[in-house]
Amino acid sequence: MKNTVLESGHRKSSNFYRSDLILEHYLHTQLSARSLAYMNERLDRLGAQAACEMDELSMTADKQGPVLHKRNFFGETVNEIRFHPAYWQLAKIAVESEMFRVKWEPELRSRFQEERHRLGFAAGLLFAMGESGLYCPLCMTDGVAVLIDRYCTEEDKGRLLPHIYTDNAEELYTGAMFLTEKAGGSDVGANLVTATTTDGDYWHLNGEKWFCSNANANIIFALARTRPEIQGTRGLGIFLVEPTLPDGSPNSFDIVRLKDKLGTRSMASGEFLLQDTKATLVGGETEGFKIMTDMINLSRLYNSVAALAGMRRSLIEAYQFLKFRATFGKPALSHPLIRTKLLELGALHLSHFYLTWRAIEALDKSENGNESEAALIRLLTPMTKKATAEIGVYIVRESMELMGGMGYIEDGIMPKLMRDVLVLPIWEGAGNIMVLDMLRAVLKSEGLGVMLKEIDAAFKTSVEIEAGDERWQFAITELRALEGLLHQLPTQAEEVVQATAKPAFERLTQLYQLACLLKYRDEASAAWIDLACSFLLEKLTHSRQGFVKVPSLDEVEVILGWDLGA
Repeated sequence: MKNTVLESGHRKSSNFYRSDLILEHYLHTQLSARSLAYMNERLDRLGAQAACEMDELSMTADKQGPVLHKRNFFGETVNEIRFHPAYWQLAKIAVESEMFRVKWEPELRSRFQEERHRLGFAAGLLFAMGESGLYCPLCMTDGVAVLIDRYCTEEDKGRLLPHIYTDNAEELYTGAMFLTEKAGGSDVGANLVTATTTDGDYWHLNGEKWFCSNANANIIFALARTRPEIQGTRGLGIFLVEPTLPDGSPNSFDIVRLKDKLGTRSMASGEFLLQDTKATLVGGETEGFKIMTDMINLSRLYNSVAALAGMRRSLIEAYQFLKFRATFGKPALSHPLIRTKLLELGALHLSHFYLTWRAIEALDKSENGNESEAALIRLLTPMTKKATAEIGVYIVRESMELMGGMGYIEDGIMPKLMRDVLVLPIWEGAGNIMVLDMLRAVLKSEGLGVMLKEIDAAFKTSVEIEAGDERWQFAITELRALEGLLHQLPTQAEEVVQATAKPAFERLTQLYQLACLLKYRDEASAAWIDLACSFLLEKLTHSRQGFVKVPSLDEVEVILGWDLGA
């Protein structure tokens, strides 16, 4: 080949917010004018930071990750975790984005109560496009804020929450959840760490926590067994642990080591040995797991947003590369197989984009008293977590392949993206755990009924159905069959129920994604939403058995929703 790059050369986005027509449209149509007026400038600034300065900071923090210094010069155990300065610069950007402040600062929380999660996650999505490793500690921090706000004393709220919604990075307290142990893993009911009462205000925790993300957290919530005679999760309490006690002395625990992880290497995950660690009981002695689920459920939505960020970033990288690439004597995007693949990835990104934001919207509405949305979010949270995590890995991998050898080189962002998204199907509950959680939601709440009604209404009123598209009629038939199957599940043997649930819920997810696309369709978004619906309908009906229609370059660029000039 004489020339492998077109004359115009490689071009990168200078602002991930301005260049994302899909995100920008969603926020401008779904947020109130007041919320948008407050947040738009901050998102614009963060979008520029994520596309430019955060890139180098993220790569540096990843390559030069945290180091545990066990002892000082005198042989005293200090358990100090040291980070490259790039990590703290990234944390400063996160604080100044106001992703926490807009949710938790009392005046702003009151002003934006109906939309605060959407505002926070809008900033989180852009941040995670630039740095997904630190997004885990940020997730934990928002999670501990939920538990402090709902379950802690007024004194603790007044003391701790200001350090979460602070606009000064040096005052930020980050959070952690100490949940996992060797004995149990995902089976939290098998946990062994014990909690015993003392004569004072504290309990003492003893035992080993095997996987503790954000090991340098200032605020930790840990599960421990208060009632050894009670097996399973009902014997667990939840405790507030602070590494530094009120008198300034260090709390008693030992960091065994930091985890040498495949990805998210910029942040510290560790193994902790609790040794008469002083802790404050939060809630009742046997309410620990129930309380912890509030944090877990929020974390699952963070997991989904991180997956969405990985999808979007990898698509941008692949498209920007291919846009100015020549192969076999012509522009790369003139090859039909490349355009067909980009259309597929763009449609998958869109279907998961609107699914995720539907879940975030349901969270906002449920917290404002909407009982129907509260039932829906119980089913929608594990559904969204499972779907986005799995497809995120696929989209990043396929985007890397589209870039060829260049996508595999560590000088670029793609290898880091690949490593970072691989954890998402595992963290906050692996796929099978999500299936079981969806199953519990179906059996114990009204979430399935709410979801089925929403799908049914969307399908019946869609412009496409009125136009006589037979594929939509097939989707309705599929919905009816699936509805009947799901309603019969409780009558079957447990083994049959669990084995049937996974493919059934995956089918339900596809149908609900179509409903979400239709829900957010308007005159402006119809161009990309119709393309995504068409792809999903083909996938649902398996009708691509003959000749395949090759998308035009215009259709590819529409479904990616990327503004080349931004």
